Amino acid sequence: MSKRDYYDVLGVAKNASVDEIKKAYRKLAIKYHPDKNPNDKAAEDKFKEAAEAYEVLSNPEKKQRYDQFGHAGVGGAAGGGGFSGGSMNMEDIFSQFGDIFGGGSPFESFFGGGGRQSGGRRVAKGSNLRIKVKLTLEEIAHGVEKKIKVNKQIVCKTCDGTGAKDRSSVSTCKTCGGSGSVRKVTNTILGQMQTTATCPTCHGSGQQITAKCNVCHGEGTVRGEETISINIPAGVSEGMQLSMSGKGNAAPNGGIPGDLIILIEELPHETLKRDGNNIIYDLHVSFIDAVLGTSVEVPTIDGRAKIKVEPGTQSGKLLRLKGKGIPEVNSYHRGDEIIHVNIWTPKALNTEERALLEKLKDSPNFKPQPGKNDKSFFEKMKEYFE
Repeated sequence: MSKRDYYDVLGVAKNASVDEIKKAYRKLAIKYHPDKNPNDKAAEDKFKEAAEAYEVLSNPEKKQRYDQFGHAGVGGAAGGGGFSGGSMNMEDIFSQFGDIFGGGSPFESFFGGGGRQSGGRRVAKGSNLRIKVKLTLEEIAHGVEKKIKVNKQIVCKTCDGTGAKDRSSVSTCKTCGGSGSVRKVTNTILGQMQTTATCPTCHGSGQQITAKCNVCHGEGTVRGEETISINIPAGVSEGMQLSMSGKGNAAPNGGIPGDLIILIEELPHETLKRDGNNIIYDLHVSFIDAVLGTSVEVPTIDGRAKIKVEPGTQSGKLLRLKGKGIPEVNSYHRGDEIIHVNIWTPKALNTEERALLEKLKDSPNFKPQPGKNDKSFFEKMKEYFE
C-alpha cells in the first residue's frame, strides 16, 4: 500500500515553518497516543504515521530530499529494503521525539503516570554511518539490489548488548526505581512546581551494572562487520542520499541503532551520457551514409536498437528514441534517448577517391545551404523540448 503524503499526514502546507510542523505533530501525537487509546490498532498506526512524517519534515536535509524525490528520497518507496520511515517502532518514536513535549517523560504531563518504560527511560541511540554506493547507468535505469559489507559497531554477542557480565550483574537503579527519571519539587512564588529530570545515577537507563562484560567492557557493542542488502530504486542520481533506519552503529546498552546514509555515486558510461532523465548518444555516420541514408544500431540502456538515418541528414540533427531514458524516481515516466548525428569527414583520400569528389565539387547539390542548420547543439536541444 502506498504511503500518504507527509504534508497531508500532519495537515500542513509545504511552506510550513518548523514551529508549525512541530505544533501539528504534537497535536496528532496527543490525539493518537497509545496511553490515551489503549488496544486501538488504528490509533497506534496513526501515531506511528505522524511520527514518521515528523521525522522527515522536521529534518531540513530529509525534507529537501522528500520535496525533490518523494518517499523514495527518504527510503519510503516500495521494496526500499527498510529505508527510513518504514520500520519506526515505539522505542524509536519515544526516544527520538519525546522531548517535543519537554521534560524527561514526554507524555506524563498529559496522561499522568510514569510507568511507561519506553517513555520514562532514556534510550541511547547509535551514531549514523555514511557510505558511498557506485552505480552504473544501467543499474540506475532499472534499480538494483546491492549487498555491501559495512564495518561498524555491532551488538556484543557475549552479553546480548546489555554490557553486563551476566544477568545477575544487572539490577534496577535504586535512585529512580527503574523509571530512568527522578522528580524534583521546587517551591516558587506560584507554589510548588514539580519537574522531571534524567536520573543522574543510571543516566536514564533505569538499570545499574555491577559487573561488566569481559568482551565489550560494559559498552554493549563491539567492532564488527555486517553484510547489508540495499534495494536502490530506479532513477536515483549523483549526490542523492538514501537512508536505512536502524542499519547504522549499534547503540550502547541495548539502545536504538543509528541509521545508514547511502550516498549515490554515478559511474560514467562508455558511450552514453545522462542529461536529467534523458540519455544522450553521439552517433557518427559517414558522409556517404548521410547523403544516401542508412540503418544503424545504437546502444541504449536496455540493449541495442536499430534506427533509420534518412537521406540528406545534416550534421547536428537530433533523433529521438522515446521512453529509452532514465525513469523518474517513484514514477512510471521515463525520459528519452536523444541521438546527436555527427557527419564524419575522412582526413585522407587516395587518388581515385579524390578524383570522384572533384567531379562532384561543382554540382549544385553539393553546395552548402547555410541558414536554418547553423544553430548550436544546445539551441537545437532547447527547441526540441519546447
